Amino acid sequence: MQLEKYLSLKEFCTCSQTYQKYADQIDPYPKNPETITAIKALNTQIIDPIIDYFGRNIFQLTYGFCSPNLKRFLNKKDPETGIKNGRIDPSRDQHMGHERNRNSNYYCQRLGASCDFLIIHVDSENVIDWIVQHQFPFDSIYYYGRTKNGKYRPIHISYSPQTKQAIWAFTAKGTPTRKGTEKWRHWLENPT
Repeated sequence: MQLEKYLSLKEFCTCSQTYQKYADQIDPYPKNPETITAIKALNTQIIDPIIDYFGRNIFQLTYGFCSPNLKRFLNKKDPETGIKNGRIDPSRDQHMGHERNRNSNYYCQRLGASCDFLIIHVDSENVIDWIVQHQFPFDSIYYYGRTKNGKYRPIHISYSPQTKQAIWAFTAKGTPTRKGTEKWRHWLENPT
């Protein structure tokens, strides 16, 4: 299924390293049709225009939808390294879209959808500059550029009807902070 102009649902659901590692054991697809609607909206409003500008050949999706099945593997440790397979915060990060748990509650009350991506060989800070200056209707951006090798780290972006336009940076230890996002918050508060 094509999401909009560029990405397919398969690509959006199978791009993570954890999925690649355990593909034969994971059902990566959404069960709630509202999740697909949210992922399509993210692509239409945010991802397609980014690819239009920067080009499909240098756009790399690094993490898209997180199914409940994938979430279980992210929470486990790799048997060889002893390191946890991944970090997610399903209650906030919107990677689980509109999926519901066993009690029929949404994993993330914020709803919407999110993904992580990078533009190959383009400083992530410059990509966020472009997104903010063009007044994209994003809900949240997580900037990992303050971490080790951050200049070319993936950017987390989400879209939902709330469009709160929150921007967070992360320290080298992975702690969220507003420090380092002042320029973007200023631009958001004072659009030209």
